[in-house]
Amino acid sequence: MSSAFRLREDLDSLPAYVPGARPTEGRRVYKLSSNENAFPPLPAVLAAVTQATAELNRYPDLLATEVAEAIADHLAVTADRVVVGNGSVAVLETLLLATCRPGDDVVYAWRSFEAYPIAIQLTGATGVPVPVTGEGRHDLPAMAAALTPATRAVLLCSPNNPTGTVIHHDELRDFLARVPRDVLVVLDEAYIDFVTDPEAARGLDLLADHPNLVVLRTFSKAHGLAGLRVGFALADPTVVPGLRSASTPFGVNAPAQAAAIAALRVSRDIAEHAARVVAKRDAITAELRSMGWQVPQAQGNFYWLPLGDDAADFAAAAAEAGAIVRAFQGDGVRVTVGEDDGNAIVRDVAARWLEQGR
Repeated sequence: MSSAFRLREDLDSLPAYVPGARPTEGRRVYKLSSNENAFPPLPAVLAAVTQATAELNRYPDLLATEVAEAIADHLAVTADRVVVGNGSVAVLETLLLATCRPGDDVVYAWRSFEAYPIAIQLTGATGVPVPVTGEGRHDLPAMAAALTPATRAVLLCSPNNPTGTVIHHDELRDFLARVPRDVLVVLDEAYIDFVTDPEAARGLDLLADHPNLVVLRTFSKAHGLAGLRVGFALADPTVVPGLRSASTPFGVNAPAQAAAIAALRVSRDIAEHAARVVAKRDAITAELRSMGWQVPQAQGNFYWLPLGDDAADFAAAAAEAGAIVRAFQGDGVRVTVGEDDGNAIVRDVAARWLEQGR
């Protein structure tokens, strides 16, 4: 029996967000497909989560006030610049909903984070993708040229997911000078804790001079809280009240808030874990380049193999060997830096791939 109720007709045309595949039961398979942190949660974080579960019958703090204050203290900004949400994707969706209407345009690099076109379409706005360069970097001059009177927002990702490259600070500063002040510029810094390039963009340093700039960050990566979902925006104080009004009430649950605060208290341990990931990333990419692979600059907790139409075949070979990676067919393969055995499996598959003349 058919229902008279109808969903929005354009939902069928939404791009599908494809999560990293999960291992099935049986032999040991390493999941290197989701850019998760391979380190388990720190004891202090687990203890905070456990304590918070004792009051699951109560609503959490509406605006995650203590989390915002802890973030502000950690980053040396004022709390009136911080908006906390249910992961940085949810904060991005709130930003776009508060900014865009049907008929507006949103410019973004492509390939980049696959949630961007989904979030844009849900607002009714039109996405304007601008191809990344051959090295997988944002083409900021081309993005600036794509701006029109209909543009309401620009999305930047540095390090870029999935190619791993960063926008340089001078590039970003020059780009912001070309963007009208009434156009929102979102700088997604989800992987900022793994960046070692001294020329990489520093969004916080530009906030004071650019009220239209919003920086997104997350606790899902270096802090290892992907399963709890905490993200935040750093924005001009005049923007923050509107974002808080548009946010989902009680959007960040109590255990997640407790975990985020605890993670900030052990930030030195978090930084040590991130440094270990960076050391592994740099060693892996150096070895791959020595084999003959053209690996773009890697500044996240992952690296990119520009395999084009061979992406799915490479991912299948890696899965057969015991490691699940993320294929973007037609573009390449993204590999998260994970456990040493999983990293070695992908390295061996990559070596055999070249030996076979693929």
